[in-house]
Amino acid sequence: MKSKICAGVYGGSGYAGLDLVELLWRHPQIELAFATSNTYAGDSVPGTNLHYVSPDSVALENVDVIFLALPHKASAAMAKRGMDEGVKVVDLSADLRIDTPEAYERSYHSPHPHPELLPRPYGLPEINRENVNGADVVATPGCYPTTALLGIYPLLVTEALCEDSPVIIDAKSGVTGAGRKPSLTTHFAEVYSNLIPYKTGRSHRHLGEIEQEAHKISDRIGPIIFCPHLLPVDRGLMTSIYVTLNEGLESDQMHDLYSEMYDDEALVDVLPAGEQATLRHAVKTNKCVISITPVLPRHAHITSVTDNLRKGAASQAVQNMNLMFGLKETLGLI
Repeated sequence: MKSKICAGVYGGSGYAGLDLVELLWRHPQIELAFATSNTYAGDSVPGTNLHYVSPDSVALENVDVIFLALPHKASAAMAKRGMDEGVKVVDLSADLRIDTPEAYERSYHSPHPHPELLPRPYGLPEINRENVNGADVVATPGCYPTTALLGIYPLLVTEALCEDSPVIIDAKSGVTGAGRKPSLTTHFAEVYSNLIPYKTGRSHRHLGEIEQEAHKISDRIGPIIFCPHLLPVDRGLMTSIYVTLNEGLESDQMHDLYSEMYDDEALVDVLPAGEQATLRHAVKTNKCVISITPVLPRHAHITSVTDNLRKGAASQAVQNMNLMFGLKETLGLI
């Protein structure tokens, strides 16, 4: 048996890909074989002794697992290739997160490139660990769904939400969440000293994913109102969640509920009562950090914070890989 797991990263020069390479390079059970980039092929991979290679030049016969930090639609084709060659696949795109081709088309407004690949385990371990354990292919959620779902999970499990009231998810992400390819929206002059809401209403593609996973846990939830914003910072994601509780739970009981539910989760921290989660609690860490604020007996404010490139992408992918290979879940992460 090989002493280490041989891994490769597709899309290793994007923001999430760079963090993924950094984590894998120092992971004690991983041998990083390659990182691909069309734009930077031949250039050095930062922090390693590797050079970027073209994705078309990679052979997979000696690789155990591939990580796909690729754009949506491009990722599915590479996932199919990996599966056909018997390689485990950890996908960081949205191509495998939605359970049906019909739901994918509703969120992404185009047909799924490989509908035969669906559905796949949804790689949010704190919620879906049993399905990730030993899996061959896992869909790693992005930063918005991860932060939102971890923020409301204890209330979903206990069916504590009022079905007649909306769950308001007011989310703010650093600019790296938009990817490395520049655009007018992410240009420095547009972002600096500004706060920009975007794809409001029901237009953001991650809303369908959040609703899908929330309803798997409980149907006793009101409509979800999701409003993302672009923060003038490089990384970090803060989700402010406003909830109305049913008569089975009061807001001053929530802190104990969250503390108990996440007590054994090494990568989720519930802050002491009265302390507020901020970006600095989570940036450059692999954790989700949560604070609870009772407002009225049946109303509460939850703050859920992650690093959008770590627990919202790269470190969660590594967490999933550890489970897929039967390793300690937090290996290489804490």
